[in-house]
Amino acid sequence: MEGAATAQTLSRIGLAGLAVMGQNLALNIAEKGFPISVYNRTTTKVDETLDRAQREGQLPLIGQYNPRDFVLSIQRPRSVIILVKAGAPVDQTIAALSEHMEPGDTIIDGGNEWYENTERRITEVNSKGLLYLGMGVSGGEDGARYGPSMMPGGSHEAYTNVKDILEKVAAQVEDGPCVTYIGEGGSGNFVKMVHNGIEYGDMQLISEAYDVLKNAGGLSNAELADIFAEWNRGELESFLVEITADIFNVKDEKTGNGELVDKILDKTGMKGTGKWTVQQAAELSIAAPTIAASLDSRYMSGLKVEREEASEIFKKEGLNEEISSDINSSVVDKKRLIDDVRQALYASKICSYAQGMNLLKAKSNEKGWNLNLGEMARIWKGGCIIRAVFLDRIKKAYQRNPNLANLMVDPEFAREMVQRQAAWRRVVGLAVQKGISVPGMSASLQYFDTYRRSRLPANLVQAQRDYFGAHTYERIDMEGAHHTEWSKLARNARERSCDNMRRKVMGTNTDGYSCVIDCFSKQHNINKAISK
Repeated sequence: MEGAATAQTLSRIGLAGLAVMGQNLALNIAEKGFPISVYNRTTTKVDETLDRAQREGQLPLIGQYNPRDFVLSIQRPRSVIILVKAGAPVDQTIAALSEHMEPGDTIIDGGNEWYENTERRITEVNSKGLLYLGMGVSGGEDGARYGPSMMPGGSHEAYTNVKDILEKVAAQVEDGPCVTYIGEGGSGNFVKMVHNGIEYGDMQLISEAYDVLKNAGGLSNAELADIFAEWNRGELESFLVEITADIFNVKDEKTGNGELVDKILDKTGMKGTGKWTVQQAAELSIAAPTIAASLDSRYMSGLKVEREEASEIFKKEGLNEEISSDINSSVVDKKRLIDDVRQALYASKICSYAQGMNLLKAKSNEKGWNLNLGEMARIWKGGCIIRAVFLDRIKKAYQRNPNLANLMVDPEFAREMVQRQAAWRRVVGLAVQKGISVPGMSASLQYFDTYRRSRLPANLVQAQRDYFGAHTYERIDMEGAHHTEWSKLARNARERSCDNMRRKVMGTNTDGYSCVIDCFSKQHNINKAISK
């Protein structure tokens, strides 16, 4: 169907931006029985979508070729989803569409947008009487077509207008559709950003499990495919583990030689949401070392030429990429290694999710979003990239205690962390011995070890800060802020040490005199350096 609509053919909703994600989401909406108008600046995309709608079941999809006809083809109050590249293209699309929209109409941005841009746009369109939602959509192309996880935030009224559509279009799990109203402002985009940060961590941890099994355990791609498939039938059941098993089974069709995974350049791309997550964690003083390690690993992967050159330089110095030593030259017990890696991967994943949830909690407190962390875990159970069976247990952990300080201290997860920590340490230790980098697993283990210790060496760091910068410190036995004249007291301590030495040696032998002179000479030089 195409052209201007009559009163009888008005669409229930509209979608602008017909790249693959946009096309698939529009077809999903139409397939669920909601007539939809579609528009794209490049008209061939409209024709392509119309053709797909016919081929995929004569779906109720109407193509429009200019912004005015597109907007006017939608029943009031109008709701329009835009799926275009983040940044300026979103502003340009809003400007083109809002010119023809009326008070009470809604714009829904379904892209991966920076949450502050969403909050700016909410203010701008509100001045025209329009409503706005920033809606994270996860699940990739297949998710958009057959059921994504969606995270809409902004105007609650706008959400109410499209709630019935979103709940039908979303992925369905046993406890409801994978969509919920997230909160006010840019909360929907922020939650999607953190989802992507957790995704970065998840993918990095899986790649490290692969690296250890392949290069320390000597496992073939066929063996790896079987192992990940088996893991996907247990506690690690998830979309990412499932597709990892699939990847190891895919042959290289271009050469007909071996598996495709071995022919792929070891250089990972990114679009920015992982970086945003780490930046927000730093600004909110939330430790997120697993997610940060995954981001650093992508940066390091981009140094392909440098890494190849460094490898050759260190080989000339006698250091091969595979470290050899008496410690690790013994035969690896493959069966034990496989089980250890499984446990290490599971424990590390808990850390990644814990960090993401803590970031959501901190931002919610700062912005007053009142995020329901159990509900966030629930809507991630289906449709999205990080969907996993243990998200149901994360949901239940936050239902038991909505104010949970950290996912790791939930009684069930705490028990599992303790049960797996020995295997976790063996995997990280073996990797270190073998020279295999496991930044995600290592960062996760250090996060766990740091969090579980009641006393850290931070007392020394704070003493250093007070020494050179008079930053003060707190005491464990007294209230208030304290400052010490460290250099003065240290100088007095050194002088007392020399005095004690002088008294001791002068009464015993004549050589003691030169010892005392040397002591005072060194003290004089130290004092001169301090005074400078």
